[in-house]
Amino acid sequence: MKAEEHRPGTLYLVATPIGNLEDLTFRALRILQEVDLIAAEDTRYSRKLCNHYGIRTPLTSYFAHNEQEKGERLLQILAEGRSVALITDAGTPAISDPGYLLVRRCRDAGLPVAAVPGPSAVIAALSVAGLPSERFAFEGFLPAKSAARRKALRALQGEPRTTVFYEAPHRLAAALGDVVVELGPQRELAVARELTKVHEELFRGSAAAALAHFSQTERVKGEIVLLIGPAADTAPEETVEEALHRWRRDTDLPMRAIVKEVARQFNLPGSEVYRRSLQLKETEG
Repeated sequence: MKAEEHRPGTLYLVATPIGNLEDLTFRALRILQEVDLIAAEDTRYSRKLCNHYGIRTPLTSYFAHNEQEKGERLLQILAEGRSVALITDAGTPAISDPGYLLVRRCRDAGLPVAAVPGPSAVIAALSVAGLPSERFAFEGFLPAKSAARRKALRALQGEPRTTVFYEAPHRLAAALGDVVVELGPQRELAVARELTKVHEELFRGSAAAALAHFSQTERVKGEIVLLIGPAADTAPEETVEEALHRWRRDTDLPMRAIVKEVARQFNLPGSEVYRRSLQLKETEG
Protein backbone atom coordinates (compact mmCIF):
# COMPACT_ATOMS: atom_id res chain seq x y z
CA MET A 1 0.00 0.00 0.00
CA LYS A 2 1.41 3.40 -1.00
CA ALA A 3 1.33 6.64 0.97
CA GLU A 4 -1.13 8.21 -1.46
CA GLU A 5 -3.69 5.59 -0.49
CA HIS A 6 -3.70 6.92 3.09
CA ARG A 7 -5.92 9.79 4.13
CA PRO A 8 -4.40 12.90 2.49
CA GLY A 9 -2.61 15.41 4.63
CA THR A 10 -2.20 13.28 7.75
CA LEU A 11 0.47 14.05 10.32
CA TYR A 12 1.66 10.80 11.91
CA LEU A 13 3.32 10.97 15.33
CA VAL A 14 5.60 7.95 15.13
CA ALA A 15 7.29 6.61 18.25
CA THR A 16 10.83 5.35 17.60
CA PRO A 17 13.18 3.18 19.70
CA ILE A 18 14.72 4.71 22.82
CA GLY A 19 17.76 2.47 22.43
CA ASN A 20 17.19 -0.99 21.02
CA LEU A 21 16.41 -0.67 17.31
CA GLU A 22 14.29 -3.84 17.45
CA ASP A 23 11.63 -1.88 19.36
CA LEU A 24 10.27 -0.22 16.22
CA THR A 25 6.74 -1.52 15.65
CA PHE A 26 5.56 -3.06 12.37
CA ARG A 27 3.09 -0.21 11.91
CA ALA A 28 5.72 2.43 12.57
CA LEU A 29 8.01 0.85 9.96
CA ARG A 30 5.22 0.79 7.40
CA ILE A 31 4.22 4.41 8.03
CA LEU A 32 7.82 5.64 7.81
CA GLN A 33 8.18 3.87 4.48
CA GLU A 34 4.91 5.16 3.06
CA VAL A 35 4.72 8.83 4.05
CA ASP A 36 5.97 11.55 1.74
CA LEU A 37 8.30 13.13 4.29
CA ILE A 38 9.79 12.41 7.72
CA ALA A 39 10.29 15.42 10.01
CA ALA A 40 13.04 14.51 12.48
CA GLU A 41 14.57 16.23 15.49
CA ASP A 42 18.09 15.35 14.28
CA THR A 43 18.31 14.01 10.73
CA ARG A 44 21.80 12.61 11.34
CA TYR A 45 20.53 10.47 14.21
CA SER A 46 17.32 9.48 12.44
CA ARG A 47 19.18 8.53 9.28
CA LYS A 48 20.82 5.69 11.24
CA LEU A 49 17.38 4.27 12.00
CA CYS A 50 16.28 4.68 8.40
CA ASN A 51 19.43 3.01 7.08
CA HIS A 52 18.98 0.11 9.49
CA TYR A 53 15.50 -0.61 8.12
CA GLY A 54 16.08 0.44 4.53
CA ILE A 55 13.69 3.40 4.78
CA ARG A 56 14.20 5.67 1.76
CA THR A 57 11.69 8.40 2.67
CA PRO A 58 13.14 11.96 2.48
CA LEU A 59 14.11 13.52 5.82
CA THR A 60 13.83 17.12 6.97
CA SER A 61 14.80 18.68 10.29
CA TYR A 62 12.22 19.92 12.78
CA PHE A 63 13.39 21.07 16.21
CA ALA A 64 12.95 23.86 18.72
CA HIS A 65 15.07 26.49 16.95
CA ASN A 66 13.47 26.12 13.50
CA GLU A 67 9.95 25.29 14.66
CA GLN A 68 8.38 28.56 13.56
CA GLU A 69 9.66 28.49 9.99
CA LYS A 70 9.63 24.72 9.47
CA GLY A 71 6.28 24.33 11.18
CA GLU A 72 4.67 26.63 8.62
CA ARG A 73 6.30 24.69 5.79
CA LEU A 74 5.13 21.33 7.14
CA LEU A 75 1.62 22.70 7.54
CA GLN A 76 1.67 23.73 3.89
CA ILE A 77 2.85 20.27 2.84
CA LEU A 78 0.05 18.65 4.82
CA ALA A 79 -2.52 21.07 3.42
CA GLU A 80 -1.42 20.05 -0.08
CA GLY A 81 -2.43 16.49 0.72
CA ARG A 82 0.97 14.98 1.37
CA SER A 83 1.58 12.91 4.51
CA VAL A 84 4.28 13.59 7.09
CA ALA A 85 5.71 11.45 9.88
CA LEU A 86 7.01 13.37 12.89
CA ILE A 87 9.71 11.60 14.92
CA THR A 88 12.02 12.58 17.73
CA ASP A 89 15.52 11.27 18.41
CA ALA A 90 14.08 8.58 20.65
CA GLY A 91 10.66 7.74 22.02
CA THR A 92 7.32 9.39 21.44
CA PRO A 93 7.23 12.78 19.68
CA ALA A 94 5.44 15.78 21.21
CA ILE A 95 6.25 14.56 24.75
CA SER A 96 8.59 17.14 26.28
CA ASP A 97 9.56 18.35 22.81
CA PRO A 98 8.30 21.02 20.39
CA GLY A 99 6.30 18.52 18.36
CA TYR A 100 3.19 19.52 20.28
CA LEU A 101 3.33 22.90 18.54
CA LEU A 102 3.03 21.24 15.13
CA VAL A 103 0.16 19.12 16.45
CA ARG A 104 -1.56 22.30 17.63
CA ARG A 105 -1.08 23.93 14.23
CA CYS A 106 -2.66 20.91 12.55
CA ARG A 107 -5.58 20.79 14.96
CA ASP A 108 -6.22 24.51 14.51
CA ALA A 109 -6.11 24.07 10.72
CA GLY A 110 -8.43 21.07 10.76
CA LEU A 111 -5.74 18.70 9.47
CA PRO A 112 -5.79 15.07 10.68
CA VAL A 113 -3.26 13.85 13.23
CA ALA A 114 -2.70 10.17 13.99
CA ALA A 115 -0.67 8.57 16.77
CA VAL A 116 1.56 5.60 15.99
CA PRO A 117 2.34 4.58 19.57
CA GLY A 118 5.40 2.77 20.74
CA PRO A 119 8.47 3.34 22.95
CA SER A 120 8.43 5.97 25.69
CA ALA A 121 11.25 6.41 28.20
CA VAL A 122 8.80 7.67 30.84
CA ILE A 123 6.52 4.64 30.62
CA ALA A 124 9.39 2.18 30.22
CA ALA A 125 11.11 3.52 33.34
CA LEU A 126 7.91 3.58 35.35
CA SER A 127 7.08 0.00 34.38
CA VAL A 128 10.38 -1.44 35.65
CA ALA A 129 11.08 0.85 38.62
CA GLY A 130 8.93 -0.91 41.18
CA LEU A 131 7.49 2.36 42.46
CA PRO A 132 3.74 2.99 42.85
CA SER A 133 2.37 3.56 39.36
CA GLU A 134 -1.40 3.78 39.74
CA ARG A 135 -0.92 7.56 39.85
CA PHE A 136 2.08 9.46 38.53
CA ALA A 137 3.11 12.86 37.20
CA PHE A 138 5.64 13.61 34.46
CA GLU A 139 7.46 16.91 34.94
CA GLY A 140 9.94 16.95 32.06
CA PHE A 141 13.48 18.08 32.90
CA LEU A 142 14.39 19.33 36.36
CA PRO A 143 15.74 22.92 36.37
CA ALA A 144 19.46 23.08 35.66
CA LYS A 145 20.30 25.51 38.47
CA SER A 146 20.31 24.24 42.05
CA ALA A 147 18.13 26.97 43.55
CA ALA A 148 15.34 26.44 41.02
CA ARG A 149 15.78 22.68 41.20
CA ARG A 150 15.47 22.66 44.98
CA LYS A 151 12.33 24.79 44.77
CA ALA A 152 10.79 22.30 42.35
CA LEU A 153 11.74 19.38 44.59
CA ARG A 154 10.46 21.14 47.70
CA ALA A 155 6.99 21.11 46.15
CA LEU A 156 7.09 17.30 46.26
CA GLN A 157 7.41 17.05 50.04
CA GLY A 158 3.83 15.88 50.40
CA GLU A 159 3.28 14.61 46.83
CA PRO A 160 1.13 11.43 46.90
CA ARG A 161 2.12 10.34 43.37
CA THR A 162 5.32 9.04 41.85
CA THR A 163 6.93 11.93 39.97
CA VAL A 164 9.01 11.30 36.85
CA PHE A 165 11.73 13.59 35.49
CA TYR A 166 14.30 13.54 32.74
CA GLU A 167 17.78 14.49 33.91
CA ALA A 168 21.09 15.17 32.19
CA PRO A 169 23.79 12.66 33.23
CA HIS A 170 26.28 15.37 34.25
CA ARG A 171 23.69 16.86 36.64
CA LEU A 172 22.45 13.61 38.19
CA ALA A 173 24.65 13.66 41.32
CA ALA A 174 23.78 17.30 42.03
CA ALA A 175 20.08 16.57 41.55
CA LEU A 176 20.23 13.61 43.91
CA GLY A 177 22.00 15.78 46.47
CA ASP A 178 19.16 18.28 46.25
CA VAL A 179 16.63 15.47 46.68
CA VAL A 180 18.37 14.46 49.91
CA VAL A 181 18.25 18.04 51.19
CA GLU A 182 14.65 18.82 50.22
CA LEU A 183 12.91 15.45 50.53
CA GLY A 184 15.09 13.68 53.05
CA PRO A 185 17.71 10.91 52.77
CA GLN A 186 15.11 8.14 53.09
CA ARG A 187 12.82 9.26 50.23
CA GLU A 188 12.42 6.30 47.90
CA LEU A 189 13.39 6.84 44.30
CA ALA A 190 14.65 5.11 41.19
CA VAL A 191 17.13 6.05 38.50
CA ALA A 192 16.78 4.42 35.09
CA ARG A 193 19.80 4.79 32.83
CA GLU A 194 20.28 3.72 29.20
CA LEU A 195 16.94 1.90 29.03
CA THR A 196 16.81 -0.94 26.44
CA LYS A 197 20.51 -0.46 25.64
CA VAL A 198 23.46 -2.76 26.34
CA HIS A 199 24.46 -0.94 29.54
CA GLU A 200 20.94 -0.51 30.93
CA GLU A 201 20.86 0.17 34.67
CA LEU A 202 18.01 0.52 37.13
CA PHE A 203 18.77 1.67 40.66
CA ARG A 204 16.01 1.73 43.28
CA GLY A 205 16.50 2.69 46.89
CA SER A 206 16.71 5.68 49.19
CA ALA A 207 17.83 9.10 48.00
CA ALA A 208 20.96 8.83 50.16
CA ALA A 209 21.83 5.41 48.73
CA ALA A 210 21.31 6.65 45.18
CA LEU A 211 23.57 9.64 45.80
CA ALA A 212 26.28 7.38 47.20
CA HIS A 213 25.94 4.96 44.28
CA PHE A 214 26.14 7.50 41.48
CA SER A 215 28.79 9.60 43.22
CA GLN A 216 31.15 6.62 42.94
CA THR A 217 31.10 6.92 39.16
CA GLU A 218 33.51 9.50 37.82
CA ARG A 219 31.26 10.31 34.90
CA VAL A 220 27.67 9.13 34.60
CA LYS A 221 26.74 8.47 30.98
CA GLY A 222 23.56 7.91 29.02
CA GLU A 223 19.93 8.96 29.04
CA ILE A 224 18.53 9.34 32.57
CA VAL A 225 15.00 9.03 33.94
CA LEU A 226 14.65 9.99 37.61
CA LEU A 227 11.58 8.71 39.44
CA ILE A 228 10.77 10.04 42.91
CA GLY A 229 8.38 7.92 44.93
CA PRO A 230 5.37 9.36 46.74
CA ALA A 231 5.68 10.87 50.19
CA ALA A 232 5.21 8.38 52.99
CA ASP A 233 1.72 8.29 54.45
CA THR A 234 1.65 10.05 57.78
CA ALA A 235 -1.38 9.84 59.96
CA PRO A 236 -2.44 13.14 61.56
CA GLU A 237 -1.01 13.50 65.07
CA GLU A 238 -4.24 15.00 66.36
CA THR A 239 -7.91 14.10 66.12
CA VAL A 240 -10.50 16.10 64.19
CA GLU A 241 -11.85 17.43 67.47
CA GLU A 242 -8.39 18.46 68.64
CA ALA A 243 -7.77 20.23 65.34
CA LEU A 244 -11.09 22.09 65.59
CA HIS A 245 -10.24 23.17 69.13
CA ARG A 246 -6.74 24.31 68.10
CA TRP A 247 -8.03 26.40 65.20
CA ARG A 248 -10.67 28.04 67.41
CA ARG A 249 -8.10 28.75 70.10
CA ASP A 250 -5.31 30.05 67.88
CA THR A 251 -7.18 31.96 65.15
CA ASP A 252 -9.99 34.43 64.69
CA LEU A 253 -11.42 32.58 61.68
CA PRO A 254 -15.17 31.98 61.53
CA MET A 255 -16.30 28.40 62.08
CA ARG A 256 -17.08 27.92 58.39
CA ALA A 257 -13.45 28.66 57.49
CA ILE A 258 -12.16 26.46 60.31
CA VAL A 259 -14.30 23.55 59.14
CA LYS A 260 -12.94 23.99 55.62
CA GLU A 261 -9.32 23.96 56.81
CA VAL A 262 -9.78 20.92 59.05
CA ALA A 263 -11.63 19.05 56.30
CA ARG A 264 -8.67 19.68 53.98
CA GLN A 265 -6.19 18.55 56.66
CA PHE A 266 -7.95 15.23 57.24
CA ASN A 267 -9.24 14.78 53.69
CA LEU A 268 -12.82 14.54 54.98
CA PRO A 269 -16.10 15.95 53.62
CA GLY A 270 -16.88 19.36 55.01
CA SER A 271 -20.29 18.12 56.16
CA GLU A 272 -18.65 15.45 58.32
CA VAL A 273 -16.31 17.95 59.97
CA TYR A 274 -19.19 20.40 60.50
CA ARG A 275 -21.26 17.68 62.21
CA ARG A 276 -18.38 16.88 64.54
CA SER A 277 -17.86 20.58 65.28
CA LEU A 278 -21.48 20.75 66.46
CA GLN A 279 -20.93 17.70 68.67
CA LEU A 280 -17.81 19.29 70.11
CA LYS A 281 -19.72 22.50 70.84
CA GLU A 282 -22.41 20.50 72.71
CA THR A 283 -19.77 18.61 74.70
CA GLU A 284 -18.04 21.83 75.70
CA GLY A 285 -21.38 23.28 76.77
